[in-house]
Formats: sequence, C-alpha cells, structure tokens
Amino acid sequence: MAHSTTPGAAEGTASASVPSAASTSVTDAAGGDPSSAGRTETPAVEPAADSKSAPESRTSRASKASRASKSTKASTGGTFRNRFKRDRTLILMTLPAVLLVLVFNYIPILGNVVAFQEYDPYISDNGFIAVFESPWIGLEQFNRLFEDSAFWDAVQNTLVLFSLQLVLFFPIPILLALLINSVIRPRVRAVSQAILYLPHFFSWVLVITVFQQIFGGAGIIAQTLRQHGYEGFDLMTDPGIFKFLVTSEGVWKDAGWGIIVFLAALASVSPDLYEAAAMDGAGRWRRMWHVTLPALRPVIALLLVLRVGDALTVGFEQILLQRDAVGPGAAEVLDTYVWWNGVRNQDFSYAAAAGLIKGVVSLGLVLAANKVAHLMGEQGVYKK
Repeated sequence: MAHSTTPGAAEGTASASVPSAASTSVTDAAGGDPSSAGRTETPAVEPAADSKSAPESRTSRASKASRASKSTKASTGGTFRNRFKRDRTLILMTLPAVLLVLVFNYIPILGNVVAFQEYDPYISDNGFIAVFESPWIGLEQFNRLFEDSAFWDAVQNTLVLFSLQLVLFFPIPILLALLINSVIRPRVRAVSQAILYLPHFFSWVLVITVFQQIFGGAGIIAQTLRQHGYEGFDLMTDPGIFKFLVTSEGVWKDAGWGIIVFLAALASVSPDLYEAAAMDGAGRWRRMWHVTLPALRPVIALLLVLRVGDALTVGFEQILLQRDAVGPGAAEVLDTYVWWNGVRNQDFSYAAAAGLIKGVVSLGLVLAANKVAHLMGEQGVYKK
C-alpha cells in the first residue's frame, strides 16, 4: 500500500515543484507574488529587441530627414534648370512686362550718349547712325546747363511742388484708408471706394477742365459771386496759388487710387490683435496707434522711398497743359524744361544733359531714402 502511494506522492511533488507556464501566467494575472512573477519572466529578450530596433529607427529617421532635405532643396533651389522648370509659368507670365521695361526704359538709356555730343539728327538719313557721326564735345552741355538761370528756376519749382505734394498729398491716402477701414457696413465701404477710385481713370485734360469750370474766371463759383454783386476771381491763371492748385488736382485724381495698397495692408492685420487690445482697455485711438499704424509702417516706408525717388517728376502732362495759363516762371519744372528745349527747340544734346542729371539725382535720392529706411528698421525697396 505504501509502495503504491509513494510514486503518486512523488509525481505530485514533482508536479508541484515544477509549475507549468500556464499556471505561472494565471498566477501573475490573478495578482500573485510580484517577486515570483519577476523571477519567472524573461525580460532579457526585450532589451535585445530594443538594441536592434534603436539603430534601425535612427537610421530610418536619418534617411527620412535626408529625403525631406533633398525634396526641400529641390523645391526651393537646386540647379538653374530645376528652378526654371519649376517657375516657367511665372516667368512666361512676367515676360511681356520685362520686355516692355527693357524696350522703353533700359534700351533708351544708351541714348544718353548724345549729352556728350553736339547731336545733329540731320547729319545722316538715319537718326541712329547720326549718333555715331555727331562730334564729341565732352562736358560742354553740362556747363551750359549749370550757367542757365532758367534751369535753376525749373529745379526750384520742381522741389517746391515735391515738398507740397509730400506734405499735403502723401498722408491723404493713409487717412482715407483708415477712414474706410473703420466703416462697418460693407455696402457703404464699397460705394465709398468706388467714388474715390473713379477720378483716377479721368485724363488730365478732363481733370483740368473740371477745375476750370469750378475755379476759373468763367466758372460756377465766379459767376455765382458776380450774380450777387461780388467780384469774381480766376484761380486757374493765378501764378501765386498755382502750386497749391496743382497739388489739389493731384489729390482729387489719385488719392483714391493710392489707398488700395494701404487697404491691402490693413486687410492682413489679424482681428485677434484688435480684440486683445480692446480686452486690455485700449480705445479706438489707442488701437489705431498701437495696432493699425505699425501694420502700415512697412508699406508707408516703401512708398515714401519710391516717392522720394520721384521727387524730380511732379507731373509732366498736368503742368504742361497749364503752363501757358500761368507762365513758365510759375509752372516750369524739369520735365517741361527738357521737353521745351529738346522737342520744341530741337536742342537734343542740351535736353539730354538735363535729363541725365535728373536721372542721376533721382537714383541718389532713392538710395539715400532706402538707407534711411534701413536705419529705421524697415526693408525699403530692397534688403540690406
């Protein structure tokens, strides 16, 4: 009896001393002894897997980063052929404008050579060949120019007109843009913009005719004064106020068109900035000073640099149409001076010398104004 029970006990002891994997997992799942669970697990396998997968993951990340950098380089740079292939549509779109600028702006620069000649277009049947056959006289045309008092009068009138337009005309588009931007109703804003834009599409002949019918000697204001026993006036022929008259005409014609750029800049301002300023207690004027004007500052700096570069160009057609009414003493500017001497008097070399001086001075003004913009922290026409 004892002999028959001993093997069974031994088997029971063996089975109890060597637990199966299933019983171990059940014990662990049932919340058994943590120490026994830790002894039965084989954690050495996971670090081995990590040690293999870690280099592989680093390699895969490096390859992905390399591919991303290559794709970024291909999209933003690369060879000239790749960039041309990428941007060929944009290049084809801008090609007509580039050709126009090349033909009408850059190629005529070569004609400035006649400023150093005694150019005679009749010396040859071909005016282009006449440039090569005309005699060279060096700086004689420039000496004539600097000794001509009419030239300096034209320079003075040009600078006075530029100063008035810079002070009286340049801020008006900014103020109009702020005013229109403050209007809440979209319909009112659209009608206001249309009314302000409309005069830009009028020719200078029509603009001057409108002013003549209002402020001229036979205009509606003068006739109304005469009908009520007062003496009439004629502002269109008064040399003393001619410069203010020209500035007023420019404001009426182009102020509405000038606000387009400022409205576009205001449209890019995030409404969150206005909401944050309002929550901080900023009123309407404080929001305009600390949010709106800083958003317009880069655009104002850019347009101011361009306006300074146009300091010697104050409106050729506008002034030429009114030159005879007030006389050359009040209306002669550099553009009309060049036209009068070069086209009317056919002194081409002398007019070319005046135009060359104007171009060089304008270029210097642009560079100086752009430098000032850089000192003020703005980009200007080009970056540093």
